[in-house]
Amino acid sequence: MDTLELLRLNLFSPVVLAFALGIIATLVKSDLKLPAELYTALSIYLLLAIGLKGGVELSQTPFSVFWKSAVATLLLGCTIPLWSYFIARKLGKLDVANAAALAAHYGSVSAVTFIAVQTFLNNAGAEFEGFMPTLVAILEVPAILIALVIANRSLSKETGDGAPWGKVLHEILAGRSILLLVGGVIIGLLAGKRGFEPVAPFFVDPFRGALVLFLLELGMVTARRFSDLRKSGLFLISFGILMPVLHGVIGLFAGRLAGLSLGGATILAVLAASASYIAAPAAVRIALPQANPSYYLTASLAITFPFNLTVGIPLMYELAKRLYGA
Repeated sequence: MDTLELLRLNLFSPVVLAFALGIIATLVKSDLKLPAELYTALSIYLLLAIGLKGGVELSQTPFSVFWKSAVATLLLGCTIPLWSYFIARKLGKLDVANAAALAAHYGSVSAVTFIAVQTFLNNAGAEFEGFMPTLVAILEVPAILIALVIANRSLSKETGDGAPWGKVLHEILAGRSILLLVGGVIIGLLAGKRGFEPVAPFFVDPFRGALVLFLLELGMVTARRFSDLRKSGLFLISFGILMPVLHGVIGLFAGRLAGLSLGGATILAVLAASASYIAAPAAVRIALPQANPSYYLTASLAITFPFNLTVGIPLMYELAKRLYGA
C-alpha cells in the first residue's frame, strides 16, 4: 500500500472513528456516556488480554531472540525521561514538578496506543514479533521512577520536601496498569499456548470490539480536556507533537539495532512515541501533587494521543519501511 492509502486505512478504521465519535459527542454536548463501571471493566479486560497474549508468545520465544529487544526497550525507558525533563525545564521554562511530571508521562507508555498500532499493522498485513506486549510492561515503570527521582532530589534541595517513596512505589507497582500487564504476562508465560487455548475465545475474538467501546469513551474524556489547550501555550502543544516524532525515530533505530522485524520496530517506535495517561498520572498525583494536571494530562491525552492515533502510527510505519528498505 502507498502512504495515502495507509493513512486512509488508519483514519477510517473503527478504532479511530470511535475515538472521533466520542469527541464529537462531547463537543455537541450529547448525553452519551458509558457507565464508569463499564469503562473500568473494559480497561481491565484490555490490559489483561495484552499481558496474557504477550506471555503466551514469550513462552514460545527463545531468550536469545528476546533479550536484545528487552535491553533496547529498557534503555529507552531510562533515557527518554532525562532529555524530556531537560527540554521542559530549559526550553519550556517549567518548574521542577511540572517538568518531571511531563518527563514521567512521555517516558512511560500508552497501552491503548500499543493496541492501535497492532491493529494498524494487522490491517496493513505487516507481521511483528508476538512478545511485543512484554515490552509494554518493561517500558511502563522505569521512566516514571527516574522522573520522580529527579524531581525528588531537586525539590529536596530547594524546599526539603521529599516524596513519600513507599506510597509512590506502591502506587506504581500495585496500580491497575502494571499489575494487569505484568500479571498477565506471567500467567501467559506459565500457562503456555495449550493452557491459554480454553480462554482464548474470550480474550482474542472480542478484543477489537471492546477496544472500539473503550476508544469511544476515551474520545469523550479527551474532548473534555480541549478547553485546557488555551492554557497550555505554544510550548506544550509543540512538545506534545514534536517529542513523539523524536522518540519514535529513536525507537525505530533501537528496534533495528535490536534485530526486530519491520513491524516490531514500528511498534517499538510507537511505544517510545506514546505518553502514559493511566499509570503515570496515578504516580504523579501522589509524588508531585504540586504539578498541574492541565499540563501533563492535556499534553499526553489531548495532544499526543490523538496525534499518534491519526498521524503518528502511519508516519512511524512509513519511516520504518524506508529504514528497512521495504
